[in-house]
Amino acid sequence: MKHFGLIGKVLVHSFSKKFFTEKFAKEGIDAQYELYELPVIDDFKKLITTKEFCGFNVTIPYKEQIIPFLDSLDPIAEGIGAVNTVKFIRENGKTELRGFNTDIIGFTDSIKPLLRENHKKALVLGTGGASKAICYALKLMGIEYKYVSRSARPDGFTYSDLNEEVMKEYTVIVNCSPVGTFPHHDEAPNIPYEFLTPDHLLYDLVYNPEHTKFCQLGEAKGAICKNGLEMLHNQAIASWKIWNDIK
Repeated sequence: MKHFGLIGKVLVHSFSKKFFTEKFAKEGIDAQYELYELPVIDDFKKLITTKEFCGFNVTIPYKEQIIPFLDSLDPIAEGIGAVNTVKFIRENGKTELRGFNTDIIGFTDSIKPLLRENHKKALVLGTGGASKAICYALKLMGIEYKYVSRSARPDGFTYSDLNEEVMKEYTVIVNCSPVGTFPHHDEAPNIPYEFLTPDHLLYDLVYNPEHTKFCQLGEAKGAICKNGLEMLHNQAIASWKIWNDIK
């Protein structure tokens, strides 16, 4: 049996175990996918001695913290500076842990059909590992972006900077923060929703609940809105292909 899993801090509402368990059952694959909640990333070293793992997915808050525990990085993961997929490569009696990032594939394939001519600039809410992949993807798609965070930084805005003028200029807004995730589903990122219009596209990486407060507030202003479920599905399939050398 092949062993796979997801590592993160809080995984009780994760999509990944159900997705892969159903995939294995449907396709007759002799494999197991489990959730591994790690209080600290250092626990990863002990975890990988418990079974002969084939691969992991990585989620909040370890997409950047996992890198020092890996032997090598795929060029895209290296360029992003964050990893969400780890592959165990066993050759000649040695094991190499190689990091990849499939978030970029999941996001790009999901948002492209929604983009319009006026979607030239994006606000990226949050500055963690997920936001790095999103910014990398936006750059490849020719969309300018600025981070939005609580603290001032040279390459972005603070939430208090977001006025009518900024919101009019930046018509794509991507929530890369965990704000609004169940059980805190009545919360939403602190942006001025009153300045949203039908010209705006809101993309929420949060997928639980399916209809986030962020999207509800956007839809009330006529904005195009989408949650992160399709992105998650796309990146999971991309991870499976990496683990199994499927082109």
